[in-house]
Amino acid sequence: MTEDALHITAFGSACRFEVHAKPKAKTSAIVGVTEGRLEVAIAAQPNDGAANEELVRFLSKALNLKQRDVTVVRGQNARIKLIELKTLSAETARTLLSVELRATQP
Repeated sequence: MTEDALHITAFGSACRFEVHAKPKAKTSAIVGVTEGRLEVAIAAQPNDGAANEELVRFLSKALNLKQRDVTVVRGQNARIKLIELKTLSAETARTLLSVELRATQP
């Protein structure tokens, strides 16, 4: 993806990875990868779970998944979140996120 590789862990039939969420952005977008975490700009305020909902909505759309298949496992009230994708292998998730990242880079 970039010089920092995204750390994705297989978790049964699912996979997990960390996201560094950046709320209050103009639009939701994958920004890059830093220290093994996916950096995602979130077009929502971090109030009442709105940023988490937008993150789940954005990732599900970007990865062509149902929203119920994207879960914030840990970090609901923090910027560093653990995300689980219930129906994707780690390899497939890495490929799809790489494509998404390249599409957002200038």
